Amino acid sequence: MWDLIDVAKRTEVNALVIDVKDDRGFVLYHSTVPLAREIGADTTRPMSYRRVRAVLDSMRTYGIYPIARIVVAKDPLLAQHKLEWSIKRRSDPTKPWLDKNGKPWLDPHQRGVWQYAADLAKEAVNLGFSEVQFDYVRFPDEKRLVSEATFPLANGRIRAEVIREQLGFTRGALRSTGVPMTIDVFGLTATDTTDMGIGQQWEKFVDQADVVLPMVYPSHFAPGTYKLASPNAAPYATIDHALNDVARSRRGVPNAARVVPWYQDFTLGPPRYGPEHVRAQMRAGYDNGVKSWMLWNPGSRYSTQALATAIAPADTLPPGYGGSVPAR
Repeated sequence: MWDLIDVAKRTEVNALVIDVKDDRGFVLYHSTVPLAREIGADTTRPMSYRRVRAVLDSMRTYGIYPIARIVVAKDPLLAQHKLEWSIKRRSDPTKPWLDKNGKPWLDPHQRGVWQYAADLAKEAVNLGFSEVQFDYVRFPDEKRLVSEATFPLANGRIRAEVIREQLGFTRGALRSTGVPMTIDVFGLTATDTTDMGIGQQWEKFVDQADVVLPMVYPSHFAPGTYKLASPNAAPYATIDHALNDVARSRRGVPNAARVVPWYQDFTLGPPRYGPEHVRAQMRAGYDNGVKSWMLWNPGSRYSTQALATAIAPADTLPPGYGGSVPAR
């Protein structure tokens, strides 16, 4: 954590994303949210409020913008403790549907799932976070879900409509906090004309958040996408095409959210990613008029050589974003 704060002090990075609730369902600190305490979400190496405030105070001292990441639908801990909120098997609705890793998922139709996320977000804001970033605002991305799961609360609604309604509810629940609500979405959702089976369709969600964060990692685009033999080996061209699709998807939607893309700072297949690949993605964004960005590396080891040296205190820069930090 302190190494990453140092990176932000020395470079153009002016924000850090901290896991407040991760995709296992665990909360970063001792929580006052009753449901978190009930299911033991804050019992795995939790930080004290005092330490969290110390970290946030240190970030603010250096003008670093703290963002709280909260995972919504992928929460096996909550799904195991509240089976009535889990996705059910079509063959036996008394049992939870399990993903490829043998874990249950929460049913995005359940309002309680989103209320829990909103309650944790309010607590994070009260602790001192300046923004709330919701991840996994979607259905599972497994094709077998269609044949294996049942959704009794759908009432004829398609998945994209459900996600839109729930995001609208969550945004309303957080309005009193006065902080931005942002959402992570699949990078391919702007290119694909469907909701990709996960409920993420741009015209349905782009006006339901303050910022939309598409994960446009070049490694996640299939060979041949955009007529590129290897999108992963062509980071500038891939991001250029993807952001063109993003601009097209936002066009004509009233009150469309601002877009801040996630860029890849990790290796997944050839070539081995380094500073030149990170900078290529940034250049593509700048050439498309997108000045802010997020960087992701699952081990929080970033290509600092790709980052410009800080030329002004971070708090005097426009609201931009930097590396993502798993806080565990």
